[in-house]
Amino acid sequence: METRCKRFQDISISEKMLYSLFLMTIGIGYLFALVHMVYTHQMRDGKPGISVEDVRIAYYGSQQQTRLGAAINGGPMESNLKSATDKQAILHWLQTDKNEQQYKQVIAPLLNRDCTGCHTPDINPSLPDLTTYAGVMDVAASKAASLSSLVKVSHIHLFGIAFILLFVGRIFIFCEINVTLKRIIVVIPFVAMLIDTLSWFVTRQIPQFAYVVIASGALMGISMGVQIIISLYQMWADTFPACWRYSDKPSVYAGWILRYVAKSGALFRLRVAPFLGALWLKGLQLLAGLYQIGRYYWKSS
Repeated sequence: METRCKRFQDISISEKMLYSLFLMTIGIGYLFALVHMVYTHQMRDGKPGISVEDVRIAYYGSQQQTRLGAAINGGPMESNLKSATDKQAILHWLQTDKNEQQYKQVIAPLLNRDCTGCHTPDINPSLPDLTTYAGVMDVAASKAASLSSLVKVSHIHLFGIAFILLFVGRIFIFCEINVTLKRIIVVIPFVAMLIDTLSWFVTRQIPQFAYVVIASGALMGISMGVQIIISLYQMWADTFPACWRYSDKPSVYAGWILRYVAKSGALFRLRVAPFLGALWLKGLQLLAGLYQIGRYYWKSS
């Protein structure tokens, strides 16, 4: 006989608190990851903001712009340089033959002072290596991302994101929702992550695949966000109506939306509002008690 899996109503408040804090932390962390991605990928095409062209240049390369030049000339790394003179020196070197002797005399001291604090393999293996001439040439040449760098970033990306999706999906399984729909939502971010990672290598050869990189990355983020939102909602608000939990073809009707909005309002009025009111009253009582204690000690002193 098949046993029924646990649902959110079967777990303790302590577990709900633990899961909620984890999901909220992951959600906030993912938002910061998106901001970091914008900072590291923008301005490759010479324009502010991230675009498909920025992604294409990141993996396929460009004949007009190098990764290092885009990063320090209006890009996210420009502010790390001490002066405009330093930036012009690096740009001048990029526009010439980029010989190793000039690199050692002029460029290396600037990069060691302002950049290698982060761009060192031992500190951050996911960033370009700016500690050696060969590493700098990987981002100073107008060429595609190297296979070694893509492999290095890929295995870190797959290992890290897979664990996050595992824990988020494990919590999402507690939801009371149509089984088929639940399975689809759990699988989508893993498939999107694999497509996203493989698309980096394809875009290195076919620049049009930059659209696939963006689409698959967005799909992974949206599907993970859906899991987080549904899980938090069902943990603390209410379960979804029967048409979503048991129907083979779940659908949303305008009338159901209106009724559910009204139900959510009643839920707030009958459950949340009294709790907030009691919390406010207890807070006032505590402040009044502290005030009286303060007066007593002030008079006695």
